[in-house]
Amino acid sequence: MSVYPVVFIVLSYFVWIKCIYYRHRSSLVKSLNRFMNVLTSRDTVGADIRALVVTAHPDDECMFFAPTIIRLVELKASVHLLCLSEGNYYNQGAQRKQELLNSCAVLGIPDSRITIVDHKKLPDDPKAEWSVSLVSSLIVKHMREHSFNMVLTFDGSGVSGHANHTAIHKAVSVKKALILVIDWQVGTSHHCHLLIISLTTMFASSIFLTCNTALPSIYSYLASTGQVPNDCRLLSLVTVGLFRKYISFLELPFSWLLPCSLRCFLGSQGYRQAKDAMYCHRTQLLWFRYLYITMSRYMFINTFQMIPQGPKNLKIY
Repeated sequence: MSVYPVVFIVLSYFVWIKCIYYRHRSSLVKSLNRFMNVLTSRDTVGADIRALVVTAHPDDECMFFAPTIIRLVELKASVHLLCLSEGNYYNQGAQRKQELLNSCAVLGIPDSRITIVDHKKLPDDPKAEWSVSLVSSLIVKHMREHSFNMVLTFDGSGVSGHANHTAIHKAVSVKKALILVIDWQVGTSHHCHLLIISLTTMFASSIFLTCNTALPSIYSYLASTGQVPNDCRLLSLVTVGLFRKYISFLELPFSWLLPCSLRCFLGSQGYRQAKDAMYCHRTQLLWFRYLYITMSRYMFINTFQMIPQGPKNLKIY
């Protein structure tokens, strides 16, 4: 067999990757316009995006979400990070917190847009079962405080299968939780409280609410089965198989051809930025991390699927 056809195929594959990369920037803006229902021009689409990236540990932001963060920052989007633990599994929480701040500075997220949660019920532990209701309440509180219109987090497999990653997906999934907003009037004052009700099924058509609190009147309604405002989109980072995960940028044509809601790709310059962010996490730079930085497609490529928010008009009886 002649070597020339093989060389031709390999070169053609690399040319294809190069063409996909150059097409990606314009297609990203069009995807965001379509996805976010933004009708502004190409030059201003980024300013309309208020994105929240929800992670479990310091280093998740650059190990898994760097392509998305870098691309959104380039488009002048307002990108925030909510990290639900300090990464204190080896009693390095304080150091890892600073590493996270340094990493985000490289990625383009200022300290004022970073929130790190330190809660005893959310330990950095792959064996720990995080409270879905607690995670939900933290995310929803953050969303309402900042009026985000895009939330990005892990999918049900959590990329690496880490239990803390999958807990976040459960917290934002319509199958797991409902938000109940209770509004009552006491005298002339109005108070509003947010409760999270964990469910085992998404097929509940009504909920019977009992309240033992002595209140003059209670008016309750279901704000959102998807836990989010109507103008907010929930996106989960797609987990791929081991082969696709560890062929680096060579995976790009697969992600380009397969259907998804949003794609974010990095070129060589963006990859160097993501790598520099990862190097900020010095406590995590074991030998296999260097292999990950070199071989993982998540250092170059992110693909997302929309998380369904479910029906909006369920009634409570």
